[in-house]
Amino acid sequence: PPKKKDIRDYNDADMARLLEQWEKDDDIEEGDLPEHKRPPAPIDFSKIDPGKPESILKLTKKGKTLMMFVTVSGNPTEKETEEITSLWQGSLFNANYDVQRFIVGSNRAIFMLRDGGYAWEIKDFLINQERCADVTLEGQVYPGKGADGNEKVKNKTKPEKAKKKKDTEKKSNGIKEDNRATNQREEL
Repeated sequence: PPKKKDIRDYNDADMARLLEQWEKDDDIEEGDLPEHKRPPAPIDFSKIDPGKPESILKLTKKGKTLMMFVTVSGNPTEKETEEITSLWQGSLFNANYDVQRFIVGSNRAIFMLRDGGYAWEIKDFLINQERCADVTLEGQVYPGKGADGNEKVKNKTKPEKAKKKKDTEKKSNGIKEDNRATNQREEL
């Protein structure tokens, strides 16, 4: 048996052991556990439509935190983006969707959902907004009403992949791009 120590003589290790003993006997409810420690919700395979892969994603994301990126069309300032996305968040709140909003650029915002099962309903709402250029959800880009005519490609993947291909083609053509100043002057 461990020696009896005066509480004033406890160090950090003693306090940690004491906390572990207290928590060992506690009954923590499943809803109070952090998301990564909760058991996944059972999936009802009878609700899955094999023709729609989104139905599988809806069921697997149910009850989990999910983030979607939203781009505001036009050339808005950060303040305009804040105002527009605030209106969208308010509309979603009034429809009983728990959504948090974070501005990440002059025309981009992240919408964080506590329950990812509602993400596709929220995505449908957002792409029908006049100032929504696109919504990125689970790697898929969905064009919105406010998208330019050349951007309206349904379910295109992330544009970085196409950009990388163009960069490799430029390098393979022998054109060397760098930030160094050249000795030759270029006439404008």
